[in-house]
Amino acid sequence: MSVIPFNPLDKRNLARSVINAMMRGSAAPLKDLQPFDGAGIYAIYYTGDFEAYEALSEANSGDALIVPIYVGKAVPSGGRKGGMIEAEHGQALFKRLSEHRKSIEAAKNLDMEDFFCRYLVVDDIWIPLGEALLISKTSPVWNSILDGFGNHDPGAGRRAGKISRWDVLHPGRPWVASSASREETPEQLATEIREYLENQKPFVDPTEQF
Repeated sequence: MSVIPFNPLDKRNLARSVINAMMRGSAAPLKDLQPFDGAGIYAIYYTGDFEAYEALSEANSGDALIVPIYVGKAVPSGGRKGGMIEAEHGQALFKRLSEHRKSIEAAKNLDMEDFFCRYLVVDDIWIPLGEALLISKTSPVWNSILDGFGNHDPGAGRRAGKISRWDVLHPGRPWVASSASREETPEQLATEIREYLENQKPFVDPTEQF
């Protein structure tokens, strides 16, 4: 029987090391996040009583916080144009999390007190790899069936597209007011989410997967 030798530089093994490093860190309230330098990856967790997310809140009860509702990355500004090697990090990761904080604060049916986050400042080249593996293993609701949370304000004159599914379920961001409506109702989306989360059970601690 042939045996495949372990390769520590295999891209999946490299991604696992990034994810494990992030998961070893403590989760902190998103509302209390203070400015810090660096770019990297992050996971946001929900613990509140919004009915559609009941399964998430149960899985994240106590100090568990194992099932993210959203996973993302923040790369240096130069990295988006192929200049990642020489790009300055600045506070890219903090700024991205701050944008998310504003979106949650604007939503009329979400409470900032119910959100926590983990993040890891990562060397630039490993950021997309770590994010991709964490999303594939945890299938967060806001990365999958309820898209739109991570959207930026496209600016005046460029808002002709449909409102995102996230904004249908969580109205409040002022810049989506001029977007075209969708066919789905909040009730339909909430039902989809409950079914989606039920199909994911039992939830597994990501550190046990990597």
